[in-house]
Amino acid sequence: MINILIADDHELIRRGLKSILLDEFPDAKIAEANNGQELLRQARTGIWNVFISDISMPDKSGLDTLKILQEEFPEIPVLILSMHPEDQYAIRVLRAGASGYLTKEAAPDELVKAVRKLLAGKRYISAGVAEKLAENLTASNKALHETLSDREFNVLKLIASGKSVSEIAIKLSLSVTTISTYRARVLEKMGLNNNVELTQYAIQNRLI
Repeated sequence: MINILIADDHELIRRGLKSILLDEFPDAKIAEANNGQELLRQARTGIWNVFISDISMPDKSGLDTLKILQEEFPEIPVLILSMHPEDQYAIRVLRAGASGYLTKEAAPDELVKAVRKLLAGKRYISAGVAEKLAENLTASNKALHETLSDREFNVLKLIASGKSVSEIAIKLSLSVTTISTYRARVLEKMGLNNNVELTQYAIQNRLI
């Protein structure tokens, strides 16, 4: 029997994913989690073949959860789902240890194809991601945001989306001082002066 654990904070998305997978794998056991903490709790109390996780959840980001899953269950593949285009997160999550990245706009057969690849012990990489990987191998210079750590990149996106330092601190369960430090690092690494320039960069590079 195939055991799959799906994590997404939207019930409609979870039900849709479950329906698609049960059409293809009718004997599969598919459990649901509505946030990162619940995903980790169920992961630790069951036997699983594949984890499927949204990258953006309210209590713990998909990247943070992915790192914990990699530490505790390195043999279980993780498929990351996201509403964000592949060029924003795909390479980052693959480098963080995910076995695949899929946008929520993908066709149902792409989800099935991805899960089959992961069950076979392979990675799922779309044509677009493969092209991006090839570009990274040949590019002499990285984009400025690609020099940021995962946490710094997350802070960049939240600032650019209009969140205040205090709002980001609450969302990420960190102190205001820590978020201010991340903000300062982002500005320094990217050679920017303020939030306006940071937001302009994010818009120009389609990060928000």
